[in-house]
Amino acid sequence: MDTIDRSRLGSLTRREQQRFVEAHPTSRALAERARASLFGGVPMPWMVRWPGGFPVFVREATGATVIDVDGRRYVDLCLGDTGAMTGHSPTVAVEVIQAQARRGLTTMLPTEDAIWVGEELARRFGLPSWQFTLSATDANRFALRLARAITGRPKVLVYNYCYHGTVDETVAILRPDGATGPRAGNLGPSVDPAVTTKVVEFNDLPALEAALGAGDVACVLAEPALTNVGIVLPDPGYHAALRDLTRRTGALLIIDETHTFCAGPGGYTRACGLEPDMLTIGKPIGSGIASGALGVSAGVAEQFGALLTEEYSDVGGIGGTLAGNALSLAAIRATLSQVLTHDAFAHMIALGERFTAGVEAVIRASGVPWQVTRLGCRAEYQFRPTPPRTGAEAAASFDDELDRFMHLYALNRGILLTPFHMMALMSPATTAVDVDLHTAVFAEAVDELLGRHG
Repeated sequence: MDTIDRSRLGSLTRREQQRFVEAHPTSRALAERARASLFGGVPMPWMVRWPGGFPVFVREATGATVIDVDGRRYVDLCLGDTGAMTGHSPTVAVEVIQAQARRGLTTMLPTEDAIWVGEELARRFGLPSWQFTLSATDANRFALRLARAITGRPKVLVYNYCYHGTVDETVAILRPDGATGPRAGNLGPSVDPAVTTKVVEFNDLPALEAALGAGDVACVLAEPALTNVGIVLPDPGYHAALRDLTRRTGALLIIDETHTFCAGPGGYTRACGLEPDMLTIGKPIGSGIASGALGVSAGVAEQFGALLTEEYSDVGGIGGTLAGNALSLAAIRATLSQVLTHDAFAHMIALGERFTAGVEAVIRASGVPWQVTRLGCRAEYQFRPTPPRTGAEAAASFDDELDRFMHLYALNRGILLTPFHMMALMSPATTAVDVDLHTAVFAEAVDELLGRHG
């Protein structure tokens, strides 16, 4: 199915690499300086994943635009890998954040904003009781602890190539022999994931039923659609079957909406009528301020209350000193009330549709065996002819050479795509002009790959 001349691809990539280096002298100098004090020359290891040999250093980011230290301007379709789904520094949120900063950042005491946010999350997602964290990772970690405490069962179940942050139990993969093992790159797991975790393929109902049938699974932790290995959508009826199986086998169902919040104001849960026992969400809800939340059903809330006594409320393995702080709650309230509104999602989803239509038109016209999948205001193209049904299928379509070229080509023409895969996300500040620029650049890249340019 490969219609790409690999020799041409290599030549084009070398050209784009040279163009990148020549256009970013200040970023290059900063990257060299950073290696003396920052491990790998970056604040966090995943920042090395940008193409080009060194990351672009940012001078400022506003709305859907990033400007780097060399003065180059970019349409940002990465948006902090969802952390800036609001657009960068939305004015109304910044004003609230500034005002709260003057009134106090963290006090270990509740604010009225916490009540408003809890009520709004309950309205949007349908779960009545909420607690707050500083990330979806923490929300997921706490949810797993709750599930094991409530059910008395030791195991959790996740999907192959899932993503739930840095939760130990979830950095696991389904091995070729069908057993669970640590995912490639999993550094120093506290125990072999096979001890804590079962892994099945997304959309494989027989495997799910067999894994739950043993009666040792406390919970299924699920993204409604896989999003970090390329978008993998559920088969029709899959979520209804998942909910039925968890109820019949006594396992709790946790839905992680951190990336699938792109599906609408109440995420995939509200858009598709899911009924989780717990729901986690993180980075998009705080306009860039570290934020996360865990929602639970009335039944889980009652069981949680019976387990957590006041005497041990600070040593149960759930919570953190800065969790639920005044600043993050003010940011979440501003984000949900004034930024990621119903009208904003209508605008963003329409742009997601426009992005998808543009990419599909180029793919059809060129004949490359690729496809694009959309979930709300998120879209992603993959180097395979049909949408993947499982994480393994999506992972098998990875093409590091093509990926690097497409990212570099876009970057050199003023477009930021998520570096880990070919994902684009729309914000309230994104425009049709931004989307159409990507379509034009994408078409030009494909033409060059096929030797049709000029």
